[in-house]
Parts: sequence; C-alpha cells; structure tokens
Amino acid sequence: MKRRFADPTALDRVPFVDGAFTETLRQLPFGARRSDLDTPLVEGHRLSCRKALELFDAQLLSRHIDLCARELKQQGHGFYTIGSSGHEGNAAVAEALRPTDPALLHYRAGGFFLQRAQQAGHTSAALDVLLGVTAAADEPMAGGRHKVFGSLELQIPPQTSTIASHLPKAVGMAFAIERAKRLGIETQLARDAIVTCSFGDASANHSTATGAINAACWAAHQGLPVPVLFVCEDNGLGISVPTPSNWIGTTYGHRPPLAYFRANGLDLAAAHEVACQAVDHVRHTREPTFLHLRVVRLLGHAGSDVETLYRSVEQTEQAERLDPVVQSARLLVGAGVLTADEAIERYEHARSHIHQLGEDACRRTRLLSAKQIMAPLAPREPKNIAREVTTAPAADARAAFWDGKLPEAGRPAPLAITLNRALGDLLVRYPELIIFGEDVAQKGGVYGVTRDLVRRAKRGRVFDTLLDEQTVLGTAIGAAQVGLLPIAEIQYLAYLHNAEDQLRGEAATLQFFSQAQFSNPMVVRIASYAYQKGFGGHFHNDNSVAVLRDIPGLVIASPARGDDAVAMMQTCVAAARTSGSVCVFLEPIALYPTRDLHEKGDGAWCTSYTPTPAHVPIGSARGYGDGHDLLIVSWANGLWMSLRVAHQLERTHGIRCRVLDLRWLAPLPAKDLLREAKEVGKVLVVDETRRSGGVSEAIITELVDGGFDGPMRRVTALDSLIPLGDAANLVLVQEDDIRAAAIDMCQGAR
Repeated sequence: MKRRFADPTALDRVPFVDGAFTETLRQLPFGARRSDLDTPLVEGHRLSCRKALELFDAQLLSRHIDLCARELKQQGHGFYTIGSSGHEGNAAVAEALRPTDPALLHYRAGGFFLQRAQQAGHTSAALDVLLGVTAAADEPMAGGRHKVFGSLELQIPPQTSTIASHLPKAVGMAFAIERAKRLGIETQLARDAIVTCSFGDASANHSTATGAINAACWAAHQGLPVPVLFVCEDNGLGISVPTPSNWIGTTYGHRPPLAYFRANGLDLAAAHEVACQAVDHVRHTREPTFLHLRVVRLLGHAGSDVETLYRSVEQTEQAERLDPVVQSARLLVGAGVLTADEAIERYEHARSHIHQLGEDACRRTRLLSAKQIMAPLAPREPKNIAREVTTAPAADARAAFWDGKLPEAGRPAPLAITLNRALGDLLVRYPELIIFGEDVAQKGGVYGVTRDLVRRAKRGRVFDTLLDEQTVLGTAIGAAQVGLLPIAEIQYLAYLHNAEDQLRGEAATLQFFSQAQFSNPMVVRIASYAYQKGFGGHFHNDNSVAVLRDIPGLVIASPARGDDAVAMMQTCVAAARTSGSVCVFLEPIALYPTRDLHEKGDGAWCTSYTPTPAHVPIGSARGYGDGHDLLIVSWANGLWMSLRVAHQLERTHGIRCRVLDLRWLAPLPAKDLLREAKEVGKVLVVDETRRSGGVSEAIITELVDGGFDGPMRRVTALDSLIPLGDAANLVLVQEDDIRAAAIDMCQGAR
C-alpha cells in the first residue's frame, strides 16, 4: 500500500515507519496454520519456522531500541541515535554463524547482536544496548564510554562509530587463527572458527577496507588460509551520498580468490540461506569470502539527520515500503506461522519490553570522575611486568636456537646486533611470539635487526608481509586478540603516518571501550628519527612523534643504546603479555651501527649482551654523571650527542653536566625528571623532534607543573621536513647548538 505524507515537510519519519507495521499487516491474508514449526519456512531453504520466529523477535527488539533511543534523546536521557532500522536482516547472518565465531560489527548491527545473544542464551542484550545509549556506567562492555555492540561472552569485540578501520584486524584475526594452529598454539577459539566483519557500502571505498580485502586476497592467492567473511550491508547511501548503482557487485563480484555471495537482506529466509552458503564456504575452504547483503536505511543516518535535504519525499517513502521488519512479518503471516494479530501483538510486546528497559536505563548512574573514565586506558600491573621480565628462557632451548653459540659470549656490540639477540631470545621464551613486517624474514630487515631469525625460529614465526602498513598493524591487532604475541615492524617512522589510525582508533582504544575485557598485547618496532647523514631525505628521516604521543594509553619506548634496548624490549613484551599493553618501540636508525662515543675506536657505544638484564620499568629514566652545573635532558640521538658535548664541556670549559636519558616518551619519566632538575638547578632539553609539537614542550610543562623554577632552555630541530643530503643538518639539532646553549646557560654562574 502506497502511503503519502500528511505533511510533506515533516522531518520525523518515526510515526510513518512505526505506524506502517500495523497498517500493512491488518490487510494481509493469513495462510493455513503451520502445525510443525520445525519445517522450513520456505521450501528449499534451511530456515525453520521456529528459528524464523526467533529472528523476527530479534528484528523487533532492534527496531524498538532505535525508536526508544530517539525518545530518550528527546528527553535528555539518551546520547546515541545511529540506529539499525532497515538493516535488521543481518540477524540472519548471525544465525548462520556460530556464537563462538568472532564478529567485528558495523554500527547498524542491532539485529545481529540481539540474535547472537539469543543463540548464546544471553538474556540482557537489549538492556545492554540501551545502557550504552544512556551512557550508563554499568553497561557491561564500554561502561558508559561509548555505545557499542560488544560482549566477551558473545565473541564480539567492541567497535565504536567505525567505518572500515576494523577490517585490517579482522583479517589479522583470521590469519592468526590458522597461524596459531600451524605453530601448535592453543587459543580459545575453535580450530574451524571463522571471523566476520560487517560494514556499509560507502565504507567499502575506504582505504582500510580496500587494503584489508586486498591483503586477504594476497594471502589466499599464495595458499595461505584466511577464514574471514566480509559482510557488506548495502543500503545505497553513505550518509547523504548515493552509492553508484551496482558498484559493490561490480567491484567485488569478480575478484578471485575472493568468493562472492549476494543476498536480499529484506527477505529473512533468502538472506539466511545465502548467509549459510557463504559461511559454509569460508569454514570449509578457509578462504576470504564477500557477502553482499542488500538492505535499506530507514529513519535517516541518525536522529539528527535531516533526510529532506538530500532525498525526495518519494525516495524516502520508497525506502520505507521495503522495511525488512514488515517484510518478515508478511513472510510469517503468509506462511501460516503467525496471524496478523499475533504479529502485531509481538510487535507491541517488543515495544512495551524495550520501553520498560529504557526507563530502567535512565535510572542508572553515569560515569562520575575522570579517574573512573580513564581506569581502563592503560591498566598496567608493574609487579607482574617485573616478574615476567625476570623469567629466563630454558637453557637447552636457547642453546638449540643459537646453535650452541650463546650471544652473551660474543663481543660488545652496537644497538642493531643487541636488538637482534634480544628478539631471538624472546622467540625462544614465548612460543606464541611472532615477528613480521616488510622485509623482516630473508632480508633480515632493512638494517639487519632481524637477520637470521627466520632460519633459527620455527617456520611461520618470522615472516614477510605485503607492503601495506595498515595490514601490518591490523595483523598485529588481530593476532593479539586471538592469543598470539606479535612484534610488528614498520620500516620507517614516516611510513607509519598513513596507517597511524590502526594504533589510535583500533589498538589503543580497545581496552578503553571494553573495560580491559579485550586487549591487543603487541609491540610495534619502528626504525626512527633522522641523522642518517642526509641519506633518503624526508621519507627515511622523520623526526615527528607527536601523532604517537597524542594516543592515550600508548607506551612509547625509545632506547639509545644496546643494553637499554634489550631491557626495554623485554619490558614492553612483558607489559603486552601481562597487561595487554600496546607498545611502540622507536629505534634510532643512525645509532644502529654506532660503536664509538667520544673517539674513533673507543667502542664506548657498544654493550655486552645480557639475556636477563636488570628490569627497566616503564616511565623510568637513566642518568649519566653527577655534575651540578647543568642537567641536559634528552633521548635517542640527542643522548649520544649530549654525552659527547658534556664530555667536551668538562674538558674545555670546566662545566660539569649531568645527562638524563628519558628512555620513555610515553609515559614520560616525570618523577625522575623533576628530581634531577631540582637537584641540579638548570635544565637544557635537547629535542631532536620538532620545536612545535615536539617532546620538549611536554618536558618543560612537566617541570613547570612540578614546581621547578630554575632556568630552562630548549635546543630543538626546526619545524621542517628533512631535506636530502647535507642540508638535513641545517634543520636538525647539532652538537654545536647544544654546546653553545650549555655555555650560555652556565656563563652567568661562573
């Protein structure tokens, strides 16, 4: 029946969509009463009448949650109105899967979430969603921090208002399920589990989606199993921008080895049948599969969306006539499973139930303090980390790995070699640890840090990835969630920036939005900074770390010398393993091969390897010297230069400096910094990052906030990209700059 606006300018479509259900059903003829509810709803399909009723109930609950969310917003009790109306057919996808298959869900996945809850006997799912809408502190997943579809019990890691940034980690999870089996590592997932991720048709154009799907195909093309089901819920709109006709089918319908299935999400039985076929294909072939689910968007993008600005009345009404909840009711009535009155009664019962739950949700307490909000950001356990660091690998396993030539018997070595030794021992200690990235296997890394590890480790533990940083990081996140312990490598700091949101928006947020029920225990190694004597220019000499320091909860380690690198790497791995920490390990490229400090041949920057070094706690600095004329604060390349300058100043000017190596850029070692500053009285910060947005701004702020009132000065790189050749030295900190600033600060006191 065609309906028209009583008022064509009406913006609120809820009365029209809500009223259409009863209006339409009352005109439907009732088929012969179905006596056996365990028979197929539609001949030739596997969805039974009984199961169809369950799916219908999930659809009804999802619809009324959307309506209730809008009411709660109008009353000032609700804070989220992006709904699932029109997408309720995704309940059929949930039914085709097992409740133990991990699912990373689109924000319109209400039907899916509620049906999976029914599968698992999880009775509070509808209330859980409404508690998220009202930002209640006792919402069981995010605790009022965001409205999410998430549940540890239901194997649904929470996603926020994600577009497609969850697809790389979905591919990573699927890859890791198979890699864990290959390595003999037991996980909590079934051996034939598959990973599902859902997203919209507009999101399919996002670089994270195209990159993730490409990565899955890249792996499958080589015979590597990647059991991931991509579910594209195609409603034809990206907020207000229409998706070109047949764009999704044209783009993904003919791309071997990606299997393609197309389903009508407006038809419950048909959607379920095709979803089952797609799921069966993934589960048995272990190959990536694309399920193109046709849906429709109702009630606009969100409660604040004014559809009339970009859709005509006729287009809106046409979409409403395709309402999947009405279509499901029509199917059930026509099949004799329900009468029209029974369907309407079910609809109204769902309304009443959700209304009661909404009233309950309004009465719940919200987050009341900053401490409460931030509690799950970085829930590290220092004692457990320290205990984990001191656990040594088995002696016989080490001897076998190192072919009987233990690395500690070797001569003192520079940073790159000691890091290689540390990574090798970590492979021995943790069977679940994997190391990967572009060129890390046979080549051994661009600078040889992972050299020979692929030969020594069990096959499949050190491997190369395709050249895509989003995939590298997504693989790390997914592998971590499955139960592996990943150390991923990004070749250069500049290469991180096109994929940084995988750290900011995915890895580092998971504990926050799940109250630490889910985590991504991982370490990301990045060859970093400049000072490569002009080689490579900007793309191989990047000194910008602001984007990393802006991520709450992220641990950033930046060692300058081999002994610290070994201890700090062990700390990062231990923090990941015991506390789910996400750690970034910034390694100064220029210091990889550096052997000398003051004079050529002195070997003062080489260190002996110790497999069980003293624990270096996260956020602890390291001091050099006991001078009281000036405290020089730095790290990485700046530390090496500062120690050289301090040595020269004492010899030529009698100025005795103390040098403090921060070692950790997040969290900063504020207590150590303030203690040393107050003891010495003058502070010079040597910052190889940029003057604006660099680390020194935070260092000075920590000193001021801590009550330090002595003289302070910064020597920093300029706010510039790094040019090629010797010109690089014109924008980077030089030893002469440090020396001049130190002399100037100390002259007045001498």
